[in-house]
This record gives sequence, structure tokens and C-alpha cells, in this order.
Amino acid sequence: MPTVCVTGAAGFIGYHLARRLLDLGWEVTGIDNLNDYYDVELKHDRLRLLHPFQKFKFHQLDICDHRELQAIYAKEEFNYTVHLAAQVGIRYSLENPRAYSHNNVAGFLNILECCQLSQCKHLVYASSSSVYGLNAKMPSSVRDHVDHPKSLYAATKRANELMAHVYSHLYGLPTTGLRFFTVYGPWGRPDMAPFLFTKALFDGTPIKAFNHGDLRRDFTFIDDVIDAVVPLIEVIPEPTEDAPCQSPDRSSAPYRIYNVGNQRPVELRYLIELIERYTERKAPCLTAPMQPGDVVATYADVSELAETLGFCPRTSIEDGLRNFVSWYCDHYRPRSELKSKVNRPLRR
Repeated sequence: MPTVCVTGAAGFIGYHLARRLLDLGWEVTGIDNLNDYYDVELKHDRLRLLHPFQKFKFHQLDICDHRELQAIYAKEEFNYTVHLAAQVGIRYSLENPRAYSHNNVAGFLNILECCQLSQCKHLVYASSSSVYGLNAKMPSSVRDHVDHPKSLYAATKRANELMAHVYSHLYGLPTTGLRFFTVYGPWGRPDMAPFLFTKALFDGTPIKAFNHGDLRRDFTFIDDVIDAVVPLIEVIPEPTEDAPCQSPDRSSAPYRIYNVGNQRPVELRYLIELIERYTERKAPCLTAPMQPGDVVATYADVSELAETLGFCPRTSIEDGLRNFVSWYCDHYRPRSELKSKVNRPLRR
């Protein structure tokens, strides 16, 4: 079976991807530095579910340590790499900008070098919907130009796409960038809205809604994301000779970009309403102005992904949030406090 390196394997998407690949019989080597941007124990909990697989190896390693990273690549000879490790969070980039240049730019350069030197068949890496920045056109298409990011995080993700193209052009390294749109679900990140709002409701603390609650996000359930990523690993991009005159998402080099989204934007108010129903709790909502670097709405055009894979997201926000809240209860709440009604069908 194929061998794959998954960076950020203790992260949200990384854990789910590694688990799916292991279930399929792949040999998976996970890399993660287990930093404390959010609860490290949650990362350990994810890893504890991966360690029983005989075909799983794990290295606690910072991708910015190029010598150690190269040593792993030289020893393992990976067929593929899925690079998900990054410093995430738009708001945190306002407080600690150097973490983004260090992890997302210098770290990504090390991944590119390792893949190129080890003749990896395909590098798949995480980009972000945030690269669309000031673009007003909706839905966002990979054929749109993305030259006006609103945050340093977005700028580093756009830099990754440009760096990947250089390696595809100079060395023929096949690269595929995935612009993820607000991924959520079980084992999700504590800094994301579904987790923050659910925790607030159980803790009895106010929910903070930015832009006075007037935000829309293309929330994408984790299972749909993994359904897209897994087959794309073995879809090696081919050069497109007329691409420079045609579209920013492809090239005369073996390079592609895809949106991975649900293509159904949801208002923040509706998200809160659903979580209140599933938790059977109410919490005061504190409104706040728009955060610097944030965007009012995200909305994915996934037509290129549908053309390549036949991809069609299957999970509604209602079903996905019910699934998430149920997991949250199981993982964080004492058994005596569990609400059986969390799993009841939503009344429409």
C-alpha cells in the first residue's frame, strides 16, 4: 500500500485524514510539533486513537527543523505528502505575526525541499479560503485572482501557493493546493465558532458575535473534506499548456488549486440557533464590531473539484452540527449531564 507523510497529524483535519487512510490500509507517518496554540491534551487525545494502528508512525517534530525533517524523508521514502501543519487563526496573526512567517513560510519551504529531494510523487497542501480577501464576487472561484489578502495568515497561505508553483515549474514536483472553507465537526478546533459557541452554552457564558452577528460562513463538515482529500492524493496534476492564458488554478507546470467547501453559506445567527436547540440551552449574545483581517462572507465554488472527482458535499449544517454537539457532550461533559435530546431530529 502507499506510504504517506501527514504533517499536522495531531490537528483536526490531520487526525481525520490519517484515520481514514489507516482504515484503507495505507502506511501513515504523522508529524506534529504539538504546540500550545490550543489545548495540547486534545491533540494527545486524537493521537491516542491513531497509535493502535500498526501502520502508523509518529514523530514529534517542528517542520522548521529542516535537518530532522530531511532525515525522516531520507529514511521513509514517502510516496506522497499531505501538508496540513501550519500556524492557524486570523485573529492570532494580529498578535504574533512572526509565528506565521516562521511556520507557514519557512516551514513550508522545508516541506517543498524534502519532497523535491526525495522525489515524492505528489505534494497536497492546505491553503485557505482566506486568500480571497477583498474579493467581493460570490461564490469564490479558483479562477478568480487573489491579490488582496486581508490578514497576514491569508498572505502566508497565498505565499504557499506561489512557492508550490515555483517547485512545480522548476523541478516538476506535482503540487495540489486545497482552499478549505471553515471546516468543523467532531474533534474540531477549540478556536472555531461551533466549538466556542457550544462551550459557551454549556459554561453559561456569553457568546461573542463579531460584526454584530452579520457574518456568513461556508461551514464544511469534516467527513466531506476527507472525502475530497483522500482521492486527490492519487490524482497527480498534469501540466496544462494553455493555462497561463486561461486560469490561475492551473499551469504549464504540474500544479492545481481546488476549493473544498460546502457551497452553502450559513448566517452566524442560524448557527447559534441550531446549537441552542441541540444543547437545549440559551446564552446571552454579545455583539462586537468586525475584527481586523476578517471577512463578512465566504462561499465556495467547488465546480473544479466536482469536475475532477464528482465531488458533492453531503452533510447539511443541521446534521453536521448535531453530530458535533453530540461528540462535544461525549468528550467534555460528565455522563450525568448528557442531554439525550441532542440526538433528536431537528424540528423544521
